[in-house]
Amino acid sequence: MLRVVSWNINGIRSPLQGVVYQEPSNCATMAMGRILDKLDADIVCLQETKVTRDVLTEPLAIVEGYNSYFSFCRNRSGYSGVATFCKDRATPMAAEEGLSGLLATQKGDVGCYGNMDEFTQEELRALDSEGRALLTQHKIRTQEGKERTLTLINVYCPHADPGKPERLAFKMRFYRLLQVRAEALLAAGSHVIILGDLNTAHRPIDHWDAVNLEGFEEDPGRKWMDSLLSSPACQSGSHVGPFIDSYRCFQPKQKGAFTCWSVVTGARHLNYGSRIDYVLGDRTLVIDTFQASFLLHEVIGSDHCPVGAVLNVSPVPAKQCPPLCTRFLPEFAGTQLKILRFLVPLEQDPVLEQSALLLNNQSKVQTFQNKGRIRSTRSRPSQASSSRGQKNLKSYFQPSSSRPQASPGLELPSLPCMGALITPKTSEEETLTKVAEGQAKASEAKDEKEAQTSFWKSVLGGPMPTPLCGGHREPCVMRTVKKPGPNLGRRFYMCARPQGPPTDPSSRCNFFLWSRPN
Repeated sequence: MLRVVSWNINGIRSPLQGVVYQEPSNCATMAMGRILDKLDADIVCLQETKVTRDVLTEPLAIVEGYNSYFSFCRNRSGYSGVATFCKDRATPMAAEEGLSGLLATQKGDVGCYGNMDEFTQEELRALDSEGRALLTQHKIRTQEGKERTLTLINVYCPHADPGKPERLAFKMRFYRLLQVRAEALLAAGSHVIILGDLNTAHRPIDHWDAVNLEGFEEDPGRKWMDSLLSSPACQSGSHVGPFIDSYRCFQPKQKGAFTCWSVVTGARHLNYGSRIDYVLGDRTLVIDTFQASFLLHEVIGSDHCPVGAVLNVSPVPAKQCPPLCTRFLPEFAGTQLKILRFLVPLEQDPVLEQSALLLNNQSKVQTFQNKGRIRSTRSRPSQASSSRGQKNLKSYFQPSSSRPQASPGLELPSLPCMGALITPKTSEEETLTKVAEGQAKASEAKDEKEAQTSFWKSVLGGPMPTPLCGGHREPCVMRTVKKPGPNLGRRFYMCARPQGPPTDPSSRCNFFLWSRPN
């Protein structure tokens, strides 16, 4: 059996925090190993890792019993990125970063790119620059003993922001590039599995609020999925796409099978989400070898839950990991990096080199002459200053003239002893005096504190009481407007309950109140 799992981890270091918190003695290596063991898969594909190569640590990349492969975003730090972890029993024979082939190293790559004439070179570089695709190619053995080639495409498809129409165009071009590459692999004789976060809920059953979304069926992303996928019934129909949604093949009518929820609104508590994570397999592979397709709702640590499938095949491990494997990176391979790796030789014109050398020699001669001139003109201490000598520190201090000094011939009158004029107090009187003084000081401090408190209360009215929502009469929560516009930065109150269907009385009501009038 071959078990594959895909999970949008929303930051590869985020789920580790909970594991390390539970067991402080564990290091990140053991924490990452525990996550992989919990997923219990031969191949684990992660999306939205949010790490770049400069911040990737060895405990995250090198896990005992696994070989890993990463694709990083080249434009932004802490954004996008995918990774694939393979057990040693499922070591791939080839691995490649990106879909276009521009990132290929020609050694250990998957190949089979198809006809990409419809894309420009700049467009292909842009589509592969965000670290959204990673391919691993494996050998599998069927129950009949036949060996086949299986290519896994781990993808994190772009999100189309409604306020940025250019991102919708970017998303659709990425979809097109993904389809061209997948169909080229199929044409070359390889089985193909596309798994990951496609960022599109295909059918109304895959989205909780599809009936209230305008133009749901007309969304270009859903139309693209219609062209890519066959009927969920695993049978030929009016349209036969090259791939099958494995979960709908086994659970065609399962409602509430969502994989993504909003963290801000707490929608996961009431399962108010959508299904945008998939395991898509080519028709022959799904019909002949897929045994199950599942969602792991119980696994937390991200705004997505893992999805996966079980195939009735056995992996045939490669003898050696492909060059893309992270254990071969210089920073993890135990080889010391030389400073020459960070320097680029600068090619100069011979005339410029000769002039630069002449200028350098002239500057050296000028520096030598300046040093000699400074030595010759340096002033020496004069004879007068040497004869005067260094002053003593005491010479800067003079006796005070404000204090009267007694004349030698003046006699002061003798005064009686102070002890004879003052009557000594008894111990009881001294105790009573100290107690009275302490009480007076405490009273003064209390009065001063009360005066300050009353003053600040008169100046500052304090926060307004939190309003109660209209639907449940419960304290609201305060939120801040983050959408660009005239209300950006303004705060408002809303119901504190998690988001859910409007028909559920336990879900959030539609209460809204600005914290301060505009």
